[in-house]
Amino acid sequence: MGEQEPLSQIPKMRLDELLEELQARINAARGTRDRVHSLLEAVLSVGRELDLAHVLRRIVEAAALLVDAQYAALGVIGPDGRTLSQFLTVGMTDDQIEKIGHLPEGHGLLGELIRHPEPLRLTELGEHAASYGFPDHHPPMRTFLGVPIRVRDEVFGNLYLTDKRGGQDFDAEDESVISTLSVAAGVAIDNARLYEGVQRQQRWLQANAEITNSLLSGKARLDVLELIARRAGHITGAVLSDVSVPVPGTDNLVVELALGADEDERRGLVIPVDGTLSGAAHRSGESATTAALADDDRYTSGPRNFDGLGPAVAVPLGTAEEGRGVLLLARAVGDPVFTEAEIDPLLVFAGQAAVTLELAERRRDAEQLALLEDRDRIARDLHDLAIQRLFATGMTLQSAARLVEHAGAAERVSRAVSDLDETIKIIRSTIFGLRVRDEETGPSLRARAARAVGEAAPALGYPPRLSMEGLLDTDVPLPVADHVVAALGELLSNAVRHAHATRVEVSLQATPEEVILTVSDNGSGVPAGGRRSGLKNLEERAQSVNGSFTISTPPDGGSRLVWRAPLLRDEGHRSTAS
Repeated sequence: MGEQEPLSQIPKMRLDELLEELQARINAARGTRDRVHSLLEAVLSVGRELDLAHVLRRIVEAAALLVDAQYAALGVIGPDGRTLSQFLTVGMTDDQIEKIGHLPEGHGLLGELIRHPEPLRLTELGEHAASYGFPDHHPPMRTFLGVPIRVRDEVFGNLYLTDKRGGQDFDAEDESVISTLSVAAGVAIDNARLYEGVQRQQRWLQANAEITNSLLSGKARLDVLELIARRAGHITGAVLSDVSVPVPGTDNLVVELALGADEDERRGLVIPVDGTLSGAAHRSGESATTAALADDDRYTSGPRNFDGLGPAVAVPLGTAEEGRGVLLLARAVGDPVFTEAEIDPLLVFAGQAAVTLELAERRRDAEQLALLEDRDRIARDLHDLAIQRLFATGMTLQSAARLVEHAGAAERVSRAVSDLDETIKIIRSTIFGLRVRDEETGPSLRARAARAVGEAAPALGYPPRLSMEGLLDTDVPLPVADHVVAALGELLSNAVRHAHATRVEVSLQATPEEVILTVSDNGSGVPAGGRRSGLKNLEERAQSVNGSFTISTPPDGGSRLVWRAPLLRDEGHRSTAS
């Protein structure tokens, strides 16, 4: 009996083996079912999102979860088709990312997938011919799985997964799962981009309507410019929005409006057309872009105050022949570059803004023409009505004076006649001023000041900063404006020849009472007892219009020269002064 027991156990052993095999297949089927279920959940999760940034984040998170990868990343291929414009990671901490520093651009093994957009599995990624190691502070990685993401016929980017948990290699099933996810990701990305494009187009239409309404409501030109820059910056996600306008008679632009990123430091800066992004757009009449505004070797001229700024675009406000300015938009470092899908509606918006500015100029010209016509009517009425009536009154008083016997009364009548004669002279002088002053007026004070500052930039070696406030073109009389421009030229010449400064700031302000010109620098200052003839001329020029000229030394060194002149409100005095 004992010899037959092993034989009786043979069917039982085979049955155990079959049961174990069946259990393994059940477990495999359950695992496949669970993985398919996870894949379906991931596809649904990705497809629910319409915001592109959220879609990309969901994709890379789902990929890491599906194949149990410790690290995952999604690289978005830039417009050049060779480098990565975005890089999203999962698995690394913020401290690790900060220590690594600059995000990958698509070189080495990452670039291999860009050059050959096919799935790639590696047991040891360091042994691949395209791999050349990791940057400092990067965690070590061994196994690798890369799969491209296609949107229609375009390779949008790549999924990169490394170090499967448990030390295992990525297998064919992992590749199949991620490839399936990439197809769903492509559809989700395409939907998100379409939705984003529709939303962006709607925002541009709303911005255009708002600008047009602002113009029709009579808002000032600078307010309309600010609205243009603010709306464009908001729609494109820019952290900097500048509007630069041409300086008459020079090959320079001046920043008339600045928003974001140290705007007070940029407002009024004079920048050359050559060697600047804004200058390139102004000269060509087309958009100009860069992936890194602070580091682009093509644009090295002008103020280098773009630290922390990355992708940028400059679009002209008008054509190259009739350019009214340039709109410059810049994003932060690490943000995506401006794409054609973003630039095309921006160009349409800029063209609409140029039309708006042209309408504003035509409206201003019409208002100026109406003002001149009104002045001419006033001058004509004064001459034909007021002077004639005063003259007749004077003649009547002169005739009546002969009939007055009282000496005191006769003297009073005579003084009244003299006062009437003086009044007639004042009115005639006012009429002359009304009719002649505008004919003799050249460019506006703002334009003349910007031109003087722009002309000083080559001699200084850098552009001075210019800021202008108040009603400079309407409240400052022509004779005083001439003195202001002459004083500005002398002050800038002094800074070039004697200050040895690396920074010059010009401020021109018109208040209800006076016009104030201030030129500050960080140079050697004005030595005690060293008043030169140019400074003496400035003082005499100020005194000739009842103004003043002062020199002071700021706490941080350099010099501060202030030239000011009163703005007389009495028309008779103003005419006499002219």
